[in-house]
Amino acid sequence: MTADSEPTGTGADVEVDGDDIPHWDDEYVDRVSDRLMYNYDLEKDRREDGVAFTLYGRMRVHNQKHFLHPSVKFAEHDATEHLFVRRVDAVTRADLERLVDLGHDLADSWIDADEEHFSTDFTFGVIADSIPPEVRDFVSGFKERTLLRYGFYGHYEVNLFVVAPPEEDVVASESAEVAEAFALWEPIEREEPGLWDLIKRRFQL
Repeated sequence: MTADSEPTGTGADVEVDGDDIPHWDDEYVDRVSDRLMYNYDLEKDRREDGVAFTLYGRMRVHNQKHFLHPSVKFAEHDATEHLFVRRVDAVTRADLERLVDLGHDLADSWIDADEEHFSTDFTFGVIADSIPPEVRDFVSGFKERTLLRYGFYGHYEVNLFVVAPPEEDVVASESAEVAEAFALWEPIEREEPGLWDLIKRRFQL
């Protein structure tokens, strides 16, 4: 008696047509997009509730288990991550708290809470010249997960990271694994769990 798990969706093995990928005048963001494009559907110059974002990415994974034969399916669920990135000259804790509030507002509007919903992540990244100590402390200790109908309809999570390219510095909350892609000064080590592996682990696929 066996059951197999079959995740489908945007992932590391998906072929990407370069003509469909936006290009940014911001060289740093454009280079980051080269790392993200195999996992996320990308957009540029997105605006939500009056807040401008340089980059938006969406990744959806549909996971299903089947018993003996793929036609006999059960335990289907969806996991989605929405990635919002904005560039600023300087970042404060208050700026990040406003992004957290935006994440909760978007969750109320965007999530169709039902039995197939497993998880939705709203990840906010800020690109700045430096990372102040109070920002580092806030982000490194940040964790915000909300159960939907006591967990019967899954959960959503708000994640944060801040990156300072001039200082080759980045700080991320516990579940913001995508921050790895923004550390251009560091290679993505394939011997360790890669970006896609970390994402699948977090979504429990």
